[in-house]
Amino acid sequence: MVDWQGKTILVIGAARQGVAATRFLAAHGSQVILTDNRPKEHFADLIYELKNQPVKFAFGEHPLDLLEKVDYVCVSGGVPLESPLVLQARKMNIPLTNDAQLFLDLVPAKVIGITGSAGKTTTTTLVGEIAKLGAAQSNKVWVGGNIGNPLIEEVKKISSEDWVVMELSSFQLELMHISPTIAAVLNITPNHLDRHKTMRAYTSAKAKILNYQEPTDWAILNREEPGSYNLRSLVIGNVSTFGFNRPESGIMGTFLENDTIMYFDGNNSTPLIPINSIQLLGNHNLMNSLAACAVAFTAGFSSKAMQAGISSIKGIPHRLEFIRDYNGIRWYNDSIATAPERVIAAINTIPGPLVLLLGGRDKELPWKDLAALLLQRKPKVILFGEAGPMIKNELLAHENGQPIYPITLVDDLKNAVSEALSIAERNDSVLLSPGGTSYDAFLDFEERGNLFRELVEAI
Repeated sequence: MVDWQGKTILVIGAARQGVAATRFLAAHGSQVILTDNRPKEHFADLIYELKNQPVKFAFGEHPLDLLEKVDYVCVSGGVPLESPLVLQARKMNIPLTNDAQLFLDLVPAKVIGITGSAGKTTTTTLVGEIAKLGAAQSNKVWVGGNIGNPLIEEVKKISSEDWVVMELSSFQLELMHISPTIAAVLNITPNHLDRHKTMRAYTSAKAKILNYQEPTDWAILNREEPGSYNLRSLVIGNVSTFGFNRPESGIMGTFLENDTIMYFDGNNSTPLIPINSIQLLGNHNLMNSLAACAVAFTAGFSSKAMQAGISSIKGIPHRLEFIRDYNGIRWYNDSIATAPERVIAAINTIPGPLVLLLGGRDKELPWKDLAALLLQRKPKVILFGEAGPMIKNELLAHENGQPIYPITLVDDLKNAVSEALSIAERNDSVLLSPGGTSYDAFLDFEERGNLFRELVEAI
């Protein structure tokens, strides 16, 4: 455990995670330098807030001389490890950390960590609600990490009897040297290849959630998804699993039987919850619920808490969020869908005629499976943002340049909503499920989703 008193820390990136780390380090006696390549004008409120703290600012660029006399570099999730400032820090043997590593190094509570290419926010939310209902009344449950609150600012309030449920991204995990007590890997499918470059590097980052566990700890793996289940050889402690089908003898985990989520202990099965408790749409959310129950069973929470917790979640912002019905047209916000695979899951959940909004910034992921599905489904497609022209080329290539469904290209999300309003007909569903990140025009997917919601609500 590091004593941060008197240390000089360079924090790279002034988004949510970097700002949380800055506040924590400054409050614990560190001299902090906060740098971001966005201009100073973006940070007037933050500069005012921290004016009496031991924090210096360097906005507009990342000069290498910031590393002089620095003891540690704290890297925000959105900052690639190939950035010149991070590479130079490594050359100078300056240790790297991030807000999640800071938190895990200090927190005394039992930690449930959840990662995956898709579904980690939903599963974290489900497990958090189960834990709140299943933990002893005297024990508090803290939910955060890559979702909502970064948690580092709360670490001093957390006791050894509490529970922490923490979403962890590959960006956070790639610097890890400590693992949660219970670590769930939901799936590992192509994602963030613009950052990690190869599936091997991406998988290696995800696997760090398991690499530092103790023999008494638990790993929760998806036995029906090879990316997750192939990590079982790395597990140091115990393994439980989840999936639709009953596990083989000797393998523990959740499965479906007679419209019920069951738990198999390797020999015998125990009913947990009826699947009609699940309010969220789609088979992918049924799988997320199976994962949440596997985690909850391992943590010792009751089936009563599982059923009440899961049934309490009726929708999560930006994740197939139903906004409104306007003149018989249903509008859905799935801004979290930043990969084609997640768009496929959303399309398969919503029946009937569809108007699909795709765009944003590409992550160098394959689009052919989505293109094949669109060829079958034949929606009206509206493309927007930086990746719009590229996506159009990908879709047309799959149709030999002869589209059999309408494809419209517009500049931005606002124009995409206007176009959707003009072409949508009664009984259509309009779905924002972009398939790309928001970084071409927005701070994050939440800002993009919030604008979409505002535009739709204003119709």
